[in-house]
Amino acid sequence: MGRLDGRVAIVTGAGRGIGRAHALLLAAEGASVVVNDLGGDLQGNGPSQTPAHEVVSEIAATGGCAVASGHDVSDWQQAADLIASAIREFGDLHVIVNNAGILRDRTLANMEEAEWDAVIRVHLKGHAAMSRHGMAYWRQRSKEGHQPRASIIHTTSIAGFAGNFGQAAYSAAKAGIIALSQVAALEGRSYGVRSNAVSPSARTRLDPSMQATTEASFDVFDPANVSPLVAWLAEAGCPATGQVFQAYGSRIKVLAMATIAEDLHVDGRWSAEEIERELRGRLTEPHPLSYYVEELGSPG
Repeated sequence: MGRLDGRVAIVTGAGRGIGRAHALLLAAEGASVVVNDLGGDLQGNGPSQTPAHEVVSEIAATGGCAVASGHDVSDWQQAADLIASAIREFGDLHVIVNNAGILRDRTLANMEEAEWDAVIRVHLKGHAAMSRHGMAYWRQRSKEGHQPRASIIHTTSIAGFAGNFGQAAYSAAKAGIIALSQVAALEGRSYGVRSNAVSPSARTRLDPSMQATTEASFDVFDPANVSPLVAWLAEAGCPATGQVFQAYGSRIKVLAMATIAEDLHVDGRWSAEEIERELRGRLTEPHPLSYYVEELGSPG
């Protein structure tokens, strides 16, 4: 008996890397999985359904249940069609793992509009489109008296906390995904939908710098290290919602976002002179990316 028996999950970007690891573990725990992947390169070019079908074959070989999907999650209608196809194939939907992404790294001074649009479209709009159509389905189920126990799991990044040189679009998208997850948690609470964000540090095509390293024969950058957290968040009885996690090797951290560093006040309206006097010397230093790399692992 698996911890996800009877659950139906969609995993986007599941043809390789972290998404593939998620799909394999969810299926191993008993979920029926829609393996969604366009099969393109890092820039999203050259689509192929081969990676998704290979993962489905891996799942089938171990007795699991999965189907492949080539829907483009950054397209509003195709995202709706993907949700509908999962329900049609397996009779219901309980879990969405938003993982699909691409890179178009460029410094701001050199960035082209099309590069910005492509990254925001796949990461942020792709997460939003899947979440929107999943939420609509679960809201309707709730209205019909079938209270869902659903979960949306979003993929963010350390780059969304601190930014990263040459990754304005990627960092902005990953920060936006945290806010999207928070809104989904708030709006979904009344009809049984939880929403959480996971920042993974693992070896993927998006970050080839993470070569196999070991701690006591343990590969800390193996993408499969992140998947148990995702599987737990996918469980019907999981209590977590509105959380942001960092998963790295054998570590999981629960992050508190946007904590208050100072709380200053005056009688009435502030003057510029008072602001100068009170705020100078009290401003926080934003943590550089190196801080998060040291504390949480390399960027994911």
